[in-house]
Formats: sequence, structure tokens, C-alpha cells
Amino acid sequence: MLDSDLRRILDGTVYAHLATVLPDGSPHTVPVWVGTEGDHIAFLTGPESRKARNLRRDPRVALSVAPADNPHEPLVVRGRVVEWLEGDRAWPIIDRIALKYLGQPYPRDEERVVALIHPERHTIGVG
Repeated sequence: MLDSDLRRILDGTVYAHLATVLPDGSPHTVPVWVGTEGDHIAFLTGPESRKARNLRRDPRVALSVAPADNPHEPLVVRGRVVEWLEGDRAWPIIDRIALKYLGQPYPRDEERVVALIHPERHTIGVG
């Protein structure tokens, strides 16, 4: 179950930095839009993006967020991608996340998928 502070931060308009593992074992990090879906963390991406390819091969992930309202209380999450949503199952989540960042549904001119992360460990604040 997602902790209420974790949910509050992720359901805000924050940019998360997503870290994945490249095929050679080195880290890969990119900013992503995030939200929550049930007890999971959700983000959207292209089905053939570097992060999607990395996560389909190795589902381990780390996220870091420095909330704009309190950047001195960062959120760090480690977990695994446990499910990929595509097509009609993905678009309602994609649109809900896009509304936070764009103020409108996501354009339909690009294929998008949703990754659901099961958070295994998280910390809020420095410590």
C-alpha cells in the first residue's frame, strides 16, 4: 500500500528522475512524468524508448523527486516494474497524468505505454 505522503508527492505536479540499468550494467537516468495507480507508481513512455527496453530486460528501478514546495525533503523510491499497460488500458492513466502537466489529454499522435512500479522501499527527506 502506498504511504499517504508518498501518494501526495507523486500525485502532485513533480518531475521524477527515473534510473534504470543499461545492458552493460551502467545507470541510465531520465526525467519522467509520474502519478499513482492503485498501490503502484505509474509513468508513461514510448514502447521502444531506452527506459522501456531497459526495464523489460531488468525491471529494477529507482526514482528521485525534489518537490518544488519543499526541495529539501526529497523522495527516493526503489522498486520494480510489475506490469505494462498498453492501448485502451493505458490511455485513461496517460491522460490523467498528462492533465497534471499539460492541462489536457495526451496527444494521440504517438504510441505510449504505462509502466506500473511496485515500490519496495522509499524514504522522504534526508536521513
